[in-house]
Amino acid sequence: MGFIKEFKEFAMKGNVMDMAVGVIIGGAFGKIVTSLVDDVLMPFIGMLTGGIDLSGLEYKMMLPAVDGGEPIAGATLKYGAFIQNIIDFLIIAFCIFLMVKAMNKLMPKKEEPAAPAGPTQEELLTEIRDLLKKK
Repeated sequence: MGFIKEFKEFAMKGNVMDMAVGVIIGGAFGKIVTSLVDDVLMPFIGMLTGGIDLSGLEYKMMLPAVDGGEPIAGATLKYGAFIQNIIDFLIIAFCIFLMVKAMNKLMPKKEEPAAPAGPTQEELLTEIRDLLKKK
């Protein structure tokens, strides 16, 4: 089978197309949730915390100067941005949880087909008795 034909069969499978649609819708949904967090929830959280912006917190690490000269350039740990991203993640995860929970309530429940009923205990005992009689 040719490479292109094999790729076409792979790309046109239902699962791949479903995944592609899911990724596209997920990207759009991510923008909605990000806007909800940034534009609606974070102003309220900012009011509650007194306008604290954690993203600006950082720690500059400098290597000590050699022979009394200027300190050697170091690195900057931006731990505030990390903390802010964790808080954003928790808020976004909670919002998605609430939305999925609401969607599950709106969607009709699918009834699973009942498992075929097996023989009752009496039927099994009768069958065993009949088999023992034949021997």
